[in-house]
Amino acid sequence: MNIEIDWGGKFQRYGMNVIAVLAAAALAWSFWSNNYWMQLCAGLAFFLFGMQCLEEGLRDLAGEALEETLARSTATPFKSLMIGIVGTTMLQSSTLVALMTIAFISTGLIALAAGIAIIFGANLGATTGIWLLALAGQNFSLGPLALPLVVFGVLVSFRGPRAKAAGRILLGIAFIFLGIDQIKTGFSTVAQSLDLAQYPVEGIVGHFIFAGLGLALTMVLQSTHATLMLTLTALSLGQVNLMQAACIAIGANVGSSVTTGLAGALGGNRSGQRLALAHVLFNVTTAVITFALITPLVWLTQYIADLIGFADNKLIMLAIFHTLFNMFGVMLFWPERDRLAQLLVRLLPEPAEPRVLIPVLEIPAGVDESSPESERSRARYLTPQALQSFDTAASAVVRELLYLGRLSIEVICYALYLPVNEIDKVTPDRTLIRSRPDDHYLDADTLYKRHIKGVYGDLLAFMGRIDMPSDGEQRSFWVECQIAALQLVEAVKDAKHLQKNLGFYLRQPDTPARDAYIEMRRHLLSVLHDIRALGHLQPHDPAWNIHLEELDRKQQAFETRFRSHVFSAVRDDRLDGMQLSSLLNDLGYVGRISRGLRAVVIIRAEEENDLLRNLHITADEGPLIVY
Repeated sequence: MNIEIDWGGKFQRYGMNVIAVLAAAALAWSFWSNNYWMQLCAGLAFFLFGMQCLEEGLRDLAGEALEETLARSTATPFKSLMIGIVGTTMLQSSTLVALMTIAFISTGLIALAAGIAIIFGANLGATTGIWLLALAGQNFSLGPLALPLVVFGVLVSFRGPRAKAAGRILLGIAFIFLGIDQIKTGFSTVAQSLDLAQYPVEGIVGHFIFAGLGLALTMVLQSTHATLMLTLTALSLGQVNLMQAACIAIGANVGSSVTTGLAGALGGNRSGQRLALAHVLFNVTTAVITFALITPLVWLTQYIADLIGFADNKLIMLAIFHTLFNMFGVMLFWPERDRLAQLLVRLLPEPAEPRVLIPVLEIPAGVDESSPESERSRARYLTPQALQSFDTAASAVVRELLYLGRLSIEVICYALYLPVNEIDKVTPDRTLIRSRPDDHYLDADTLYKRHIKGVYGDLLAFMGRIDMPSDGEQRSFWVECQIAALQLVEAVKDAKHLQKNLGFYLRQPDTPARDAYIEMRRHLLSVLHDIRALGHLQPHDPAWNIHLEELDRKQQAFETRFRSHVFSAVRDDRLDGMQLSSLLNDLGYVGRISRGLRAVVIIRAEEENDLLRNLHITADEGPLIVY
């Protein structure tokens, strides 16, 4: 046995470990060398940990309600804007709200234009954080307030899940207070030995340097609040002036969109990538224009501070500036939000959905289906972001079921020895239906293993990672999705079994048995055509129910007529007992195939109920079955 060793990967991991150890050793040495530097870093760590505790506590306590509100309260642009403001004010994290919005957009729960409005609101909501920090001031210690909060936070945590979340909020606030005190003490002492004010950098170059500093700090710390806290401390100590602090705030704003951009680019689908790009474009464009107008904006900031009685409070001035330029960005982009959404759709179009089974026909002879050369179809919509809530998970599952339905229909078409585009025709090609199959058609078992099994496995694994909801309606929907997936897979397996006798008799000379299998072929083609027609209708359309009832009626009528026909043929000695047995057995397969395809159509109708009324699959993704 030949064992290949990935030496490149091993050396890369070894190099990263060495760098991490050296960085930790250098940091430890710096702590040993300067106690006040250690105090500053510890304060920063307390602050970041407090923000993390506060974010997690608020998400556990009110996150589910916020997610439901995000998904359901985006009917108008103004509502979407307010959801962004309120959500960010509650969670004190514009990045978290942005990531949640990307998850909802990626799974179809909200439209792109609504998501852009939420991002605008999140940027406005982020200004509340700097106001709280600025109002807290730098002239009194918050440490004494932190210790009682720690005690109460720990005590409350023992009283149940919701109380535990509330306790985590108290602990988060306590650690933030401790961090602020430590940062002030450490920064003030470090600043005495390193006076940044003696290195003035004025003009446009200085503006860019300080903006780059804010961008770098936010990317490293992954927290705009931490960057602004350091900036407020430096401003209060005179280490930076108001203009320089404003530039740092602009850079921090741009840095907050980097995390969103990376998350959207790496973990989201096209819709999530569009929203992430919108966040980056909004922040970067606002920053560029603010830079061009920074002198009059700073003057306006000082004028407003003087009007409200804070003419000598630079911390409040920075909070005013931060609010002004975010409001300026929203006012600039708000009238153009729909055009921005259209531009993003053009820049990042949906990838063309390929005819999924064509690559199978190009597999070289002798290639094992299980080999790496024979890549299998996998799930397309079951992203990690979809696991954030039941609504996003349910939306992703419905989309994946529709994708599995498209795959299943193509496999069934190949099992019938028919091209997929034949179901587009209103009048089927009679010559094609009676034709004998070519040798280039692969057997349905190969197609099942390559295109159905992997997607079905991913779907089951994803659904297994979601806790069964306690709500009866949600639980019922979840069970219906599992049954629909199973019925689709069973329909493909039935087509697999049907293909054997169908192929055998279609290749025979004209006989009553061959004619009977041609009738099965014609009927299944009609079923596939009807399923496609249903996919172009909205479930609330009255014609939808009419088409569905007609599908059921046609299936029942066909089975009755077919049985009567084959039994009559037996009585006339045109069919023997073995042929009758095969035909009736395969008729059962035809019925199960029809019912299996019907199941995914029924699941699609769940968009209209209260649970999934905000899904926009048909509006954003096109018809149910796309070719």
